[in-house]
Amino acid sequence: MASRRGAEEIILGGRVSINGHVITELATQVQPEDKVVVDGSPVRTETPVVLVLNKPKGYLCSRGDKQDRMTIYDLLPLKYQNLHHVGRLDKESEGLILLTNRGDLSHRIIHPSQGAEKEYEVVVDQALNQDVMAKLVKGMMTEEGFARAERTWMDGDYRAHIVLKMGLKRQIRMMLYYLGYEVTRLTRVRIGWLKLHGLSKGAYKELTPTEIERFFKEEPAKPKLERSKPGDEKDDGIEDHRPAARKRASPRVHEAEAREPRGFKPTRGKKSSPTARFSEEKPTRGKKSGSASWSSGDKPSYSKPKSKTFSPRSRSSETGRDEKPRGRSGPPARRPAPRGPRRGPSSR
Repeated sequence: MASRRGAEEIILGGRVSINGHVITELATQVQPEDKVVVDGSPVRTETPVVLVLNKPKGYLCSRGDKQDRMTIYDLLPLKYQNLHHVGRLDKESEGLILLTNRGDLSHRIIHPSQGAEKEYEVVVDQALNQDVMAKLVKGMMTEEGFARAERTWMDGDYRAHIVLKMGLKRQIRMMLYYLGYEVTRLTRVRIGWLKLHGLSKGAYKELTPTEIERFFKEEPAKPKLERSKPGDEKDDGIEDHRPAARKRASPRVHEAEAREPRGFKPTRGKKSSPTARFSEEKPTRGKKSGSASWSSGDKPSYSKPKSKTFSPRSRSSETGRDEKPRGRSGPPARRPAPRGPRRGPSSR
């Protein structure tokens, strides 16, 4: 009938009735068995459609372009023109992209918290190394914000695979640019469980309801991080005389660690209380009465400073005035207790 904004104007205008009652409240919930009428004509819900397209290079992810450039809707028939694309691929990128009229599927794939992964095959202009792969997983600040990859691994000197959950603008190109690389080819090869195999460039196909539900149920399998060691196989008591098959080494995968919640600051080393670091190391400053000097032995040695004594009244030679002592810089001297007559058997 109309766009979302246009449908709101139709409802507020009192042109919509549900089961014979005129509705003007935008938050009204409609059930599948309800009868909805607009301007006297019944309307029906739109059939859910999910389309997968292998976008070629040079096409825009947009419904129209002011410069009259080619868009992905030029590759689709008229009946699919009302679908919206899930996410974007820039003009120079290629690969999988979904088009649908289901909002729940769009949220499942686009939102980072939902866990739908997007895997990209990247070709760069310079030789890669493991340090670059680790930096992509660690993340960095870009013009669009903090960007990082979930997993990365090399597939040759100039080719790598990068898995994302985020969807920042030109994220992979920007991250590699900050590391001194230029992307010469970028292809999205997987969205969740859906892979690019078997779909030629510019071709599309409609997913079945069973395939659509897999986006909400299944999670993509992670690649193996290390090879299996000899002796780990299960011993079934049967001797195998077949020649050992040549195993291909799995790529070294860099994977992002689990992130702690915001505001959490882990302590390094041993677990201790917040005040432990203050009790372990004591300052070497002494009190006013003395200073402590630590030696290599177990027990510290203390040296008392020379205390300056003041007379009750001292006359300054320069000013001629009586000066009172301002305070003591050392501990007061102990006076010896007076001794009485020694007691003994004879004194009794």
